[in-house]
Amino acid sequence: MSTKLTLTVDKSVISSAKKYARKRGKSLSNLVENYLKSLSVNEQSKTGLSPKIKSLMGVIELPENFDYKKEIKSAVTKRYNK
Repeated sequence: MSTKLTLTVDKSVISSAKKYARKRGKSLSNLVENYLKSLSVNEQSKTGLSPKIKSLMGVIELPENFDYKKEIKSAVTKRYNK
């Protein structure tokens, strides 16, 4: 069920936002709604991990000095320098 919401926003911001929405084939209301939903999802993701991710925790043990950035760089270099 949709509910009407009144916001006070600068005219230039509204104009730019409407153009942005039009280019993407969406309404301004839809953009605002999706943005507000994303805030909620982002907040939830910060507070807890998904059950799938939790199940993967502790699956492997790495040495204390493991440098994942170095390993990624090495793998990418090996992949593209064939």
